[in-house]
Amino acid sequence: MINSHARADDSTVAIAAARAGADVVRSLYGQRLTRIDKGAGDFATAADVAAENSILDVIRAARPEDAVLGEEGGRQGATDAGRQWLVDPLCGTLNYAVGNMLVAVNVGLRGGAAAVADPFSGEVFFTDGTTARVRQGGVDAPLVPTSATRLVDVNLDPPFPSAPGFRAVDLLGHPDFTARFRPRVVSTTLALAWVAAGKRAAYVTDGNDLSESVHFAAGIAVCRAAGCVVTTLDGTPVGGAGRGLVVAADAETHEQLMSVVRGLRDLDGLGDLDGLRD
Repeated sequence: MINSHARADDSTVAIAAARAGADVVRSLYGQRLTRIDKGAGDFATAADVAAENSILDVIRAARPEDAVLGEEGGRQGATDAGRQWLVDPLCGTLNYAVGNMLVAVNVGLRGGAAAVADPFSGEVFFTDGTTARVRQGGVDAPLVPTSATRLVDVNLDPPFPSAPGFRAVDLLGHPDFTARFRPRVVSTTLALAWVAAGKRAAYVTDGNDLSESVHFAAGIAVCRAAGCVVTTLDGTPVGGAGRGLVVAADAETHEQLMSVVRGLRDLDGLGDLDGLRD
């Protein structure tokens, strides 16, 4: 709960909102839930919608002047609002719908504080925009990235805007990749927060500009604040013209991954992704 007698800082709001969503996700787990078809095989569940509503209740109470972009409800609030929250109430809906607990709740203020909650472990990975910490059982600890696990999460979900120059699936069998890393496929951006926490060495995904995506913005903010290396697939800063995302615990791991990505593009006769951009 946020103290109503004092204005909370943005990270406190982000944590409270993410926790509110996580409470809903956890409480509805295992129930038969109505599915809402989004087309192309994508869907939401009643848990996605209920969690987003709980998140919005927290944000509206604490920051009534701010706008919100939600995965399920779209854009809400004043069109001229100077601040906007990005909300993904249940990242990993397919996992959740089949009884897999690998899901995340993502809440981030554009360009500022953010929180990623794991509804089942109770962990909340968060940043105030400068430092990054994890809260569990009422105790906060710094997030310390490390590549020691050598585990790299690779997102295999479509679409594949960088193909044929880059296909995430090609990483899994590339000899330079398998010689250095061990792939994992968690299928939720919880794995992005795990890079900041040292549970993953890196995370790789394709996609168009992800810096303002409700799915990725909170995780990117946490990773940046933790000191991870965060770029697009062609090594440029996220938020520009480049596609995809490579988040690594350290510069060495990032360069090793980028060398494999460059090698895949070279095999296709495509030196970079420039010709594939919109």
